[in-house]
Amino acid sequence: MHQLAQINIAQMKGSDYADPIMKDFVDNIDRINQIAEQNDGFVWRLKDEQNNALELSPFPDASLLINVSVWKDVDSLQKYVYESMHVEIMKRKREWFHHFKGFYYALWWVEAGKYPSAEEAAAKLKHLQTGGPSPKAFTFKTIYSPPST
Repeated sequence: MHQLAQINIAQMKGSDYADPIMKDFVDNIDRINQIAEQNDGFVWRLKDEQNNALELSPFPDASLLINVSVWKDVDSLQKYVYESMHVEIMKRKREWFHHFKGFYYALWWVEAGKYPSAEEAAAKLKHLQTGGPSPKAFTFKTIYSPPST
């Protein structure tokens, strides 16, 4: 059995996440994460001792923030992304983040019970950015079925 993993990244407008321009975003992280965790399809998310991933970016550019999570299936993640309170906070993303050219998120299948590291997730995003959608990394626009078990 497989579950859906995802990474999304954003480049902060602030010099770091403690910059005043980032305050409202940082103040809402716990609430948005709680909404995700209460979703029926939510399985797991990458987090540190502060219950978020602000310090876990595998990228040399410290302005890039990441979110990595695992979901039961594509429908569960789509419902969270496009039909929950997540939408309301993301309507404000231009206040906190630069426009990102190219792919800023990637989806891929993982074996149930396996959780990707930040580095593994970043490699999936790079695969999508360099080679386009494939069974190894894809988007909501080009979904691939989970591998046969």
